[in-house]
Parts: sequence; structure tokens; C-alpha cells
Amino acid sequence: MDGAQVTATAPVFILLGPPGAGKGTQARMLQDAHGFVQLSTGDLLRAAVAAGTDAGKAAKAVMEAGGLVSDDIVIAILKDRLTDEDCARGVILDGFPRTTGQAEALDELLAEAGQHINAAISLEVDDAAMVARISGRFTCGNCGEGYHDVHKPTAVLGTCDKCGNTHMKRRADDNAETVAQRLTEYHKKTAPLIAYYEGKGVLQSLDAMGEIDAITATLSGMVREAAG
Repeated sequence: MDGAQVTATAPVFILLGPPGAGKGTQARMLQDAHGFVQLSTGDLLRAAVAAGTDAGKAAKAVMEAGGLVSDDIVIAILKDRLTDEDCARGVILDGFPRTTGQAEALDELLAEAGQHINAAISLEVDDAAMVARISGRFTCGNCGEGYHDVHKPTAVLGTCDKCGNTHMKRRADDNAETVAQRLTEYHKKTAPLIAYYEGKGVLQSLDAMGEIDAITATLSGMVREAAG
């Protein structure tokens, strides 16, 4: 089934929410539970550059020049990725689209493959709580599994539950000032997507301030229902 296109039977979900809302964590859990493929912009770019695809070469040139990768290049990379066999089971977009312009381009891309967005799920959070949440998070330096000092600590201090690695990483920009700037940017550029997808009739909202497992259970129910 080489080069299988995303079909109408393959659901497509988008997770919306500000930095620290748990999009990446929840996307990985949905991937493990339902067999969907988590697609994040950063991972897509790195993979395309490593693979040396035409879009990947274009992205590499822009990044090496210190520029921002254009929407056209990101969409081209996503289009290439959606032809992979594993995506025929369904995908979860994490961190994309970020603007209504990207959302419109995504709609066009999916329409070409006879597909559409099954649900855009907004993870609703309290901005003031994001500082504590983000400043406490860290990831495994080997497999990338996400953790938090309070909400999701490792079972054994300093050891990844998933792969046993003992090298953990914290983002240098996970501090109060930078988080506030990122939240402002989110509300300015990305939050309008909520209105966009509400207008499309595919928006769902979820309180993401509770326990991770409870959020996952509710989110899984939403995904199952939207997938049909």
C-alpha cells in the first residue's frame, strides 16, 4: 500500500490550545490508544530535512538563512507526509494550523484527498495557571516523553517511565516572562482559529485544567465519536 493517500475513512483531528495546555502529551496518548499518527510541525520539518525531500531542502535553506519557514513549505511537507501508509489510519495535528491562513490551506489540501477535519478540539486553560504548569515541565532526553514536577512526575526520580533514560531536559524559555509573551502571541494569532472551526461546525471544547488521565478519557470519547 505504498503511497496510500489519506482517505475519507481516515479521521483528521486538530488539537488547539495555548502553550502548556498539554497538546503534545494528549496527542501522544491518543496515538497510543487509537493508532492515529501524531503530526507536529517541528517533527515534520526535521524529518523532511533529514529525508532530503524537495520541501525539506527548501525548509533547510530557509532555516539555515535564519528565516521562518513559509506556510507553503509547511503545507508541502504535510502533503508529503500524508501520503505515508501509516496516515491512512488517521492523524492528529499538534501545533498546526496556527493561523486562519494555515487552516484554509489545510482545508484545501485535505479536500484534494477527499478528506476533511473531523474535529478541532480546543483545550481550554486558565492563563494564570500556565506559568506554574509550564515552568514545572520537562522531557526525556531520549524518547521525548513529557513530564511535570507536580502533575506528571516520573515514577522513579530522574528516570523516564517509558524508556528508562536518566537524561531529562527543560526548555530554557520555560520562564514566566517568556510564557507571558507566548500566551499573548497565541491569543493574537491562534485563538481566532476557535472562531474559524466553530464556523465550520467541527469545534469542540474541553477543560484542560484537570488531571491528565481524566482529560485523556474525555478526549478519547470525543475522538471516538467524531471518528464515527
